[in-house]
Amino acid sequence: MSLTEISDRLEIQDLLVDYCHAVDTRSWDALDDVFTTDAVIDYTEMGGTRGTVAETKKFLAEVMPLFSGFQHMISTSKVVVDGDTATGKTICHNPMLRTADDGSTQVFLCGLWYRDAFVRTPAGWRIQARHEERCYLPTLLGT
Repeated sequence: MSLTEISDRLEIQDLLVDYCHAVDTRSWDALDDVFTTDAVIDYTEMGGTRGTVAETKKFLAEVMPLFSGFQHMISTSKVVVDGDTATGKTICHNPMLRTADDGSTQVFLCGLWYRDAFVRTPAGWRIQARHEERCYLPTLLGT
């Protein structure tokens, strides 16, 4: 593996982490540094929307406040770099907390894969297309 490919892989890994941190800290504008301006983000398999970065930021800003806590935990990324483009498939486990009407805490366990198309831009690597592929349905646990 060349130094360039190693560097590319590390930059893409940082990009995947940047996405998780942006969502988990509700820093929606940070997603502008994760996706290309023409990116298509498809959350439909997990019950969300499909749209542009602006539409996705609006969706997340409306939906994520319904949850009192969440963490996007990613692992085992399989990334294939081909010059200035790359593809990747990354596991995500995402527990989400919600306070029920009776005051109890509900925990939703969501398992998915991110299927991404990456592109090298003058500002660095960005996600040009993201598709959330459902692995398992959200499971509700009451506490």
